[in-house]
Amino acid sequence: MAFEGLTEKLSAAFKKLRSKGRLTEADVKSAMREIRLALLEADVSYKVVKDFVAKVSERAVGSNVLEALSPAQMIVKIVNEELTTLMGGENTKLTIASAPPTVVMLVGLQGAGKTTNGAKLAGLMKRQHAKRPLLAACDVYRPAAIQQLEVVGKQLDIPVFQMGQSDPVDIAKAAVAHAKAHGNDMVFLDTAGRLHVDEALMAELCNIKAAVNPTEIILVVDAMIGQDAVNAATAFDQALDITGVMLTKLDGDARGGAALSIRAVTGKPIKFAGIGEKLDQIEVFHPDRMASRILGMGDVLSLIEKAEQSFDAEKAAKLEARLRQNKFTLTDYYDQLTQLKGMGSLADIAGMLPGVNAKDLEGASMDEGMLARTEAIILSMTPAEREDPKLLNSSRKKRIAAGSGTQVVDVNRLLKQFEMMQAMTKQFTGGKLPKNLRRMMGKGGKGMPGLGGLGGRGGFPF
Repeated sequence: MAFEGLTEKLSAAFKKLRSKGRLTEADVKSAMREIRLALLEADVSYKVVKDFVAKVSERAVGSNVLEALSPAQMIVKIVNEELTTLMGGENTKLTIASAPPTVVMLVGLQGAGKTTNGAKLAGLMKRQHAKRPLLAACDVYRPAAIQQLEVVGKQLDIPVFQMGQSDPVDIAKAAVAHAKAHGNDMVFLDTAGRLHVDEALMAELCNIKAAVNPTEIILVVDAMIGQDAVNAATAFDQALDITGVMLTKLDGDARGGAALSIRAVTGKPIKFAGIGEKLDQIEVFHPDRMASRILGMGDVLSLIEKAEQSFDAEKAAKLEARLRQNKFTLTDYYDQLTQLKGMGSLADIAGMLPGVNAKDLEGASMDEGMLARTEAIILSMTPAEREDPKLLNSSRKKRIAAGSGTQVVDVNRLLKQFEMMQAMTKQFTGGKLPKNLRRMMGKGGKGMPGLGGLGGRGGFPF
């Protein structure tokens, strides 16, 4: 995951400070030297690192810090605040035009992920903001670019406007006119990229900008290319005056320095981040939450939002009612596993929890094969058997194993796991749930009921 190495090194530096109790200026300078090296190794640009360390040092050597009861915590607080400022301070929302459609022009180098992530962004606006987006295929050069946009558009149930190998400027103008005529309130222009910045590319993009006057010009940047991402961002900003940045492949870069450099170098906010290959794996970029993650302080707000999106509130309410009645069936068990799976890997979830090192749980990611077998076994049972596993004698188990393509031992293992989960619910007597579970499930049953089974090492399929 992005910033993994940076998080480790910063945590080590802060650990040294905490072990000293009272701090001297020399202690602070030593820590700042380690922070400087950690940032440079994370591929943050030298000028940005120099300015950042200078600001932190200036605040950290003040008497109010050195004489504080917990100076190490004060320095962590300062670093957190400065990291947040470095990445933009607050999240910046997508500007919506006063008169629809809102035109979002997606630009960037070839291979950055404009087509897929533009579709992801359109899907996000449709899913969370009830928009009616239109995808426009303005990349007429890259082989299969139009087909790719049509494929992702179909998967997200978003219409795609295309005119084949026509002039991209004409396509952009026609797409906006089509959106007005058909009630689409947002248009996402998927423009062409190049392997490097060149005059022909910039001239075409400038012509499209002049023709449709886009509300937003979002630069799509591959976070894995490090300082080249910053150079590309500078060039596109000078030519087009971009309004924001979307970082892609943030899940695959262990350094992630581009995220810390782009905002400082261009002055333009990072608005969104692509965090995986699936079409729903995009999130609003929150500088304060990202700073907390980098410092190993977790990101509980994002975890709650992710849970609310992944978990079915109606199912959660029904589960709460069933738990109150001491009822927990194999169907409930399966529902919780599949909803938990929808939140991503266990390491990603753990990285959002304060004080938990996601790297420690790298090997504890959910076993997709085990979950598939669990699904096959449960779905091979009759409704009555799911409600009452006591009905499962040896002949029934053989039938279920044959129907699910598994062995009887797999069926027995699942039943044992289920019994463990069922035993946990026995404490819910008197119709009252424990405070911690009520808090986890939230008001009205919302929240993270599935996280109650985060055993990790108890034989569960994660």
